[in-house]
Amino acid sequence: MLLAPLVESARRRQASDLHLEPGLPPAFRVRGALEFGDAPIAGRALLDMAREIVGDASWPEFLARRSFDASRVVAGTRVRVNVLQSARGVGLAVRLLGQTQPSIERLNLHPEVGELVRHRHGLVLVSGATGSGKSSTLAALIERINGTEARHVLTIEAPIEHVFRPRRAFIRQREVGRDTPSFEQALIDALREDPDVVVVGEMRDPETMRLTLAAAETGHLVLATLHAATPAEAVTRIVSAFSAEGQAGVQAQLAACLRAIVCQRLAFSSVAQRLVPELEICIANDAIRNHIREGHAHRIQTAMETGAGEGQWTLPRYRRWLAERRTFHTGAGDPPPDEPEQLTGSAALLALAAIAEPSGAGSVFGRAATIDEPEAPAVAIPPMPRTAARPASAPTSAQPATVVIDDDGLGLDDLIRQIERRR
Repeated sequence: MLLAPLVESARRRQASDLHLEPGLPPAFRVRGALEFGDAPIAGRALLDMAREIVGDASWPEFLARRSFDASRVVAGTRVRVNVLQSARGVGLAVRLLGQTQPSIERLNLHPEVGELVRHRHGLVLVSGATGSGKSSTLAALIERINGTEARHVLTIEAPIEHVFRPRRAFIRQREVGRDTPSFEQALIDALREDPDVVVVGEMRDPETMRLTLAAAETGHLVLATLHAATPAEAVTRIVSAFSAEGQAGVQAQLAACLRAIVCQRLAFSSVAQRLVPELEICIANDAIRNHIREGHAHRIQTAMETGAGEGQWTLPRYRRWLAERRTFHTGAGDPPPDEPEQLTGSAALLALAAIAEPSGAGSVFGRAATIDEPEAPAVAIPPMPRTAARPASAPTSAQPATVVIDDDGLGLDDLIRQIERRR
């Protein structure tokens, strides 16, 4: 893959993100700060990378929306890629997701975090700013279920970031835009699919929030992420997403189904010599539920400060625990994530595999089926249309758009035709 050398360079620098823009050197985010490479990248090279990532089947979708999200395995590293159109041309924003399957231990999380998935129903929220590791923590919770309980786990993600090999759990993963048109449709479908655990990649809008709360109320354990810095802010964000006349009902619904809120940020540890998560853990006890029900989210912090005996972890308390810790998992010698690279091709594949007799440590599925060795013929499914509305300025067949790429004065469509002729 054309992107491989740049991802390898980012991995050597221990970067979390890689930014590529025509005419500019690559930018690497290392421990929160940007570092720059030497040579600028030509627009044609980035266009080739973008076409390779998006694929021919989904390229018209990118041309219509001028953005495309995907997850891939590049140079042995799982990455999440946003292909975008900017004033300079086609650029890429790449998030490196790590080379190992996340777990509570590997992420250096407090052991009590793993206990949150023991609930049989209710809502567990993982919140934080962009790039704070929410998806990794969510994956660690799924992996805890996968290694300990025989439960049906259904994930709804955009895109899929971590692929799980079923061990004790039966895991289905659906990608929005490829396997289902929207979070809303997938959540409606979930109620007919007999899941024990539903994982919502992100609660972005009121309808997704409403359906997530409904799933948590109807006997499912729901794990979801949200952009919020504190537990009080997470509650306020959900409630304020609804109209004023509906907020009282949402408060009552959230108070009834909430089990916990985990808020996290990343901080550099001099002992571990790496970024480690700093958490606030809000356990929904009677006091917290009452504050939510009455619309007093600002009182949640006080209830947490006085509730250490009930499992509440404020940020100062968690930082003290980290300061007293002397051993950290550094990732050395970890096995790679359980994932076939072919799973993330531009055309989705369904591998229909029969469950084998139990064999191997800790697995009820025996030999895990991969795309390399399907038990039934793999069926190629064309990508589903995204539900996002096309912008008014988006190109149509009658009016092709011309977007200037690099410094050559060529349009995007002109460059595409040139590349196709060279092939």
